[in-house]
Amino acid sequence: MHRLQLTKPDGRQLTLYGREPVDPGLRAPSPFAEPLAGAAHLRWHPLRGEWVTYAAYRQGRTFLPPPEYNPLAVTRDPAHPTEVPAGAWDVAVFDNRFPSLGHGAGAPPELIVPTAPAAGKCEVVVFTQDPQSSLGALALDHIELLLQVWGERTQLLGEREDIQFVLPFENRGAEVGVTLHHPHGQIYAYPVVPPVPARMQEVAAAHHAAKGMGPLQQLIEAERASGGERVIYQGSHAIAFVPVCARYPYEVWVAPIDPVPGFAALNPAQRADLARALKTVLLKYDGLWQRPLPYLMAWYQAPTDGASHPEAHLHAQFYPPYRTRDRLKYLAGTELAAGFFAMDALPEEKARELQQVEVRLA
Repeated sequence: MHRLQLTKPDGRQLTLYGREPVDPGLRAPSPFAEPLAGAAHLRWHPLRGEWVTYAAYRQGRTFLPPPEYNPLAVTRDPAHPTEVPAGAWDVAVFDNRFPSLGHGAGAPPELIVPTAPAAGKCEVVVFTQDPQSSLGALALDHIELLLQVWGERTQLLGEREDIQFVLPFENRGAEVGVTLHHPHGQIYAYPVVPPVPARMQEVAAAHHAAKGMGPLQQLIEAERASGGERVIYQGSHAIAFVPVCARYPYEVWVAPIDPVPGFAALNPAQRADLARALKTVLLKYDGLWQRPLPYLMAWYQAPTDGASHPEAHLHAQFYPPYRTRDRLKYLAGTELAAGFFAMDALPEEKARELQQVEVRLA
């Protein structure tokens, strides 16, 4: 993996990564000349026992720009500066211009609930220079590079004392709120372990203490031993499957077979097979509908709190928003209000549909 560290005119950091050496003469562009004013802050939710972040300046962020101007696309036109330069690189990571966490050092307001500075960091990860491509369309060694990038960013961010959890994710498609269609994801580095991964970690730690292995490791062993009814991909080191407990139609989990705490702990063989598993799932999603399928992809790994987490098991969870081929699935009252999911499709049925889609990884 090769990298080039640059600084944008507005002070934000840009790192360019490549499978081959990156031209050291490249310069960091920016659509913005001056640093963003304002600061985010946290407010305590007394009924849920969790923090909520507030960043009112995000109201001015880019929203559905005209096709001729995409700040993530490469251009050599100085009249249309972008976030990334033209040149020989494969993946770009830069500070989010409109972050929900970590921007500014202003004091939080005094309110009737506890408040705190919104420490942390938000980064944008551009997967490729090609605005017409997608994560699933990338070559396998390009996806392997991305897995390495996620590992390096997790390590760098996790070394900060004010960061407890690093979450790489991708929102794909306007249906899930994407405003820039260039293939990209984000990394949120939180000052606390957020509620969902905190609960998952709590369950995993108790399971590991009782049985000597994490619940995901046990589930993967059971899926492999059950004949592969829900398995979408299985290699020597990685697996993808519709979980038996899926809460969304076509929900898929992708993971290394043997537990590792995060991207940085993957060995080359695991990383290569995980890239194959990831690409397989993405190609099957698009192949099933014969169109780019919207989804949320979230990667869960161990907290960066300095503690040992033998229960942690790196994995991705995919949440496509579709109920059927022509109807979007939205969360209803029981899911939003009670957190109790009601499924009207069996995971085994959806797994069979995905299994029948033939894909080529080359």
